[in-house]
Amino acid sequence: MEQTAQVKTSAGRLFMVTAPSGAGKSSLVKALLARDASIKLSISHTTRAPRPGEENGREYHFVTVEDFEASKANDEFLEWALVHGNYYGTSRVWIEEQMRAGNDVLLEIDWQGARQVRQQFPDVLGVFILPPSLQILAERLNKRGTDSQEVIAKRLKGAGAEIEHATDFEFVIINDDFETALNELNAVVTAARLTCKTQAVRHRQQFIDLGVPV
Repeated sequence: MEQTAQVKTSAGRLFMVTAPSGAGKSSLVKALLARDASIKLSISHTTRAPRPGEENGREYHFVTVEDFEASKANDEFLEWALVHGNYYGTSRVWIEEQMRAGNDVLLEIDWQGARQVRQQFPDVLGVFILPPSLQILAERLNKRGTDSQEVIAKRLKGAGAEIEHATDFEFVIINDDFETALNELNAVVTAARLTCKTQAVRHRQQFIDLGVPV
């Protein structure tokens, strides 16, 4: 489905953050949202079971396989993917509503979904989070304590293939020091808001008054 003209010219910016499991993506995104409440996080739909402490509608919208496939058939997702045996999908309607309202939207997404998003939102800005090394990635996954050793081994096996897609993204952040990585992620958002195209939409009347072509 093609992106509407109204969304193309909206004041809202769309960001997507991708990383192999354990690289610190979710922690960085959570810290960014705490620092900048004006960014709206897209809550994905998934068929996987909730982890301890997760709530429906907060981390994910947890749905059945049947419900997910029905929504997919109705073209309600901006993107969807089958990851580690579970479906994940992003609501198209919610994102378009937020962008038309002038809100910035952030997606936590895998590389497959990122490709689908870019086909429909060419102006999306992608950020790939890399771990300092695969050894540290393994240590983080084990320390997290939410997955079995079998699942961790599966995630590590797939990490190399995921990391190969870092070059598909506009920005790459190496999450060695958390605060440094967070500041870098924040810098990406700030820079995106200051592009001439974005400023011209958000401050159209000022541009006109100043004689800046819009």
